[in-house]
Amino acid sequence: MAEQIADKNIVEIRKLLKGKNALIGADETLKNLKLGRIIKIYLSANCSDKAKSAIDHYIKLNKVEVIQLKYLNDELGILCKKPFSISVLSVLK
Repeated sequence: MAEQIADKNIVEIRKLLKGKNALIGADETLKNLKLGRIIKIYLSANCSDKAKSAIDHYIKLNKVEVIQLKYLNDELGILCKKPFSISVLSVLK
């Protein structure tokens, strides 16, 4: 059951990357989270504590859905077909 949910998340992430409403990176996510433009955030399994704590503060203010993935940041980068690691991926409104 958990694998089906994880696979669903990957399919959703790939669809988002084809569109224009996905942001990659903690800095871009935080900037847009502060402005209230984010509706969902995906965190890799080894996302840094610094990024998590900064994001946690703003998600409480904006009531944003956060999904903790089981994939490491380098695996998430590969799944997103990027040549770099991805720790934070977010969805714009």
